[in-house]
Amino acid sequence: MKKLVGYITSSLPNNNFTIDLAYSMKDAGVDTLELGIPFSDPVADGPVIEKANLIALNNGFKLKDLFEVSSKIANDIDTLWMGYLNPFYHYGMEKFLQNAQEFNIQGTIIPDLPYEMAQNFQELFDKYNKANISFVAPTDSEERIKLITANAKKFIYMVAYAGITGSGQKEDLSLIIQNVRKYSDTPLYIGFGVDENTCKEKIIGVDGVIVGSAFVKHIIDDSLSNDEKIKKISAIAKEIKEKINE
Repeated sequence: MKKLVGYITSSLPNNNFTIDLAYSMKDAGVDTLELGIPFSDPVADGPVIEKANLIALNNGFKLKDLFEVSSKIANDIDTLWMGYLNPFYHYGMEKFLQNAQEFNIQGTIIPDLPYEMAQNFQELFDKYNKANISFVAPTDSEERIKLITANAKKFIYMVAYAGITGSGQKEDLSLIIQNVRKYSDTPLYIGFGVDENTCKEKIIGVDGVIVGSAFVKHIIDDSLSNDEKIKKISAIAKEIKEKINE
């Protein structure tokens, strides 16, 4: 069974909406939830998620909101915190991981934390038995892929192209897939540019897809009510899950 990871921005428009959406997405087939931590400069994300981040911050998002949402969902839904290094660093990585343990968060996805720098925190992740998801990209050499994937946990995040999320570029990924398989048995998931139209193509050769902008664009669609947003996003999640397993 191929897996579906779904990203949503935490607490947008409010905590209760995020909680309701998370459960609906789980029911629709999302296997793992990426709960996004709003940040002012999400460098790896495209305009849709960037806009969602800024709206959430303007609405007054605080880390206590992330923790409140997490406390309500993560015992029932496999959840990762996705965010940029700045909030983790300023709050304190160990404090973040202590909270992750308290709320049953499985780990983190930190796109601007390079492998080499991540090693500075590896003892803490091991201490709290949390995964820090490893990234591989089309620009990585075979030697670097061997290094990055050696101790990868939960899944390996394969960036589909050099760029930002949601821009829909294409690259030949066969060599990177081959190299990852050579050095790791950890499941390989593909992200960037995955939606209901591209998922069947993207799933070839990998174990799962990571979808963000295709969901978040409906969260920030002011023409929809909150109930309509949840129904729309859940329908897309169900469609993607079905397509990747056809």
